[in-house]
Amino acid sequence: VQLQAFGGGLVQAGDSLRLSCAPSGRTFSNDGIGWFRQAPGKEREFVAARRKGGFTYYSDSVKGRFTISRDNANYTVYLQMNSLKPDDTAVYYCARHRGPLSTVRDDTMYDYWGQGTEVTVSS
Repeated sequence: VQLQAFGGGLVQAGDSLRLSCAPSGRTFSNDGIGWFRQAPGKEREFVAARRKGGFTYYSDSVKGRFTISRDNANYTVYLQMNSLKPDDTAVYYCARHRGPLSTVRDDTMYDYWGQGTEVTVSS
């Protein structure tokens, strides 16, 4: 059982990209889902999350540029990324949040990680 992220690619600074996070093996219709990213040589960092009830959370670095949303019909969570910057270059992962609200930015409180999708933003 995993959450698979896909939709990455090579884009130019200022472009937009939409990532998708889809489940395999089970549905996650009532679970919070988060997006994280890991750039080369850096630790994995929180990007955005959407909890039950539709509440959304963003890192300061993407707030106003990225939007997390959910399509309940196909259990897919999206990350719409606009005004991309070279600093957004990373492998993006999605996972299920299994903890309280206070831990929404803590990657140790997530599970069902998939393989991730690579996003490269050229200047």
